[in-house]
Amino acid sequence: MSVARAFHRQQAAHYIFSNKNSYELAVDKQTHVLVICFNRLLRESVARILKKTSDFHVTIAHAPAADSCRELVEASTDVVVLDSMQLLGDSAVFVPDHREQRSVKCVLVAMQDDPKLFLTAIRFGALGYVLQDASAVEVVNAVRKVAQGEAVCPSQYARVLFDYFALQTAGLPNSRAHAKLCLTRREQQLVPLIDRGLTNKEIASHFSISEQTVKNHVHRILRKVGAPDRLGIFEAFQTRTLGL
Repeated sequence: MSVARAFHRQQAAHYIFSNKNSYELAVDKQTHVLVICFNRLLRESVARILKKTSDFHVTIAHAPAADSCRELVEASTDVVVLDSMQLLGDSAVFVPDHREQRSVKCVLVAMQDDPKLFLTAIRFGALGYVLQDASAVEVVNAVRKVAQGEAVCPSQYARVLFDYFALQTAGLPNSRAHAKLCLTRREQQLVPLIDRGLTNKEIASHFSISEQTVKNHVHRILRKVGAPDRLGIFEAFQTRTLGL
């Protein structure tokens, strides 16, 4: 074999090796998206839309059960796309923990234009909320932004988030709550603690009052907000106060 021929072969091998490395690097940089939609047509449409972009590696799951879904999610998924909160709300699949950054992010698509449903989705850990009439571009942008660590929601829900956050951090504003529900200051203070799942005994200890006093407060709150039980107090309160 001539020296020139050997040199050309070496160059060709180097070119192939370089291209292979570049391809593998490009694949590694792709966002791994898992599409889990109960609606078959929607599942196929979303997957087809996402596959048109080179920065997504798309896997389709045919609406699996919670156990198999967790295995798929834990594999190598960056973003999960759902069309229902059924799996999102299942603690076996998604366990929101705001003390740590979640490794798998969730985007809800084809959702109803319902502020209450939106707030519930946020509380369950969703980072993206896309409405039913969203365009293909909006779906792609939502998945891309969530993958980059951002949160996405319809612009009209920004005010809903601001109001909700104000209620959480300001201890339920007295003027608004009193005007709409006639809650006393103490009753307003109890609502977020009840929402957090504290027992009457724990609430009594927190405020240094008797457990019977807490029971009386809870009974009056249930009557004023129209909730069937303590689990529905916060939802009923936000419905009335936020005008949802």
